[in-house]
Amino acid sequence: MATFTSSLPDALLEKLSTLAKELKLPKNRLIENALELYLEQIEKASYIKSYQQAATDKDILVVAEEGMQDYFNTVNNADSK
Repeated sequence: MATFTSSLPDALLEKLSTLAKELKLPKNRLIENALELYLEQIEKASYIKSYQQAATDKDILVVAEEGMQDYFNTVNNADSK
């Protein structure tokens, strides 16, 4: 595991210390958990944005519709066997 050093505003460090004591967690563990959650949220927001952009792209919609038609055809052919 790598070591990372950073500075925080005094008020934020005080909040971190207080919460770490309440949760009985080391401050570094609390920061690690918070950062993981934050990065997951950024990744989810990125996916949402890409889907929103794709929803307005006519070429992508055509490809998606063709793919769904192929899927339905495959399902219908499997059912008839």
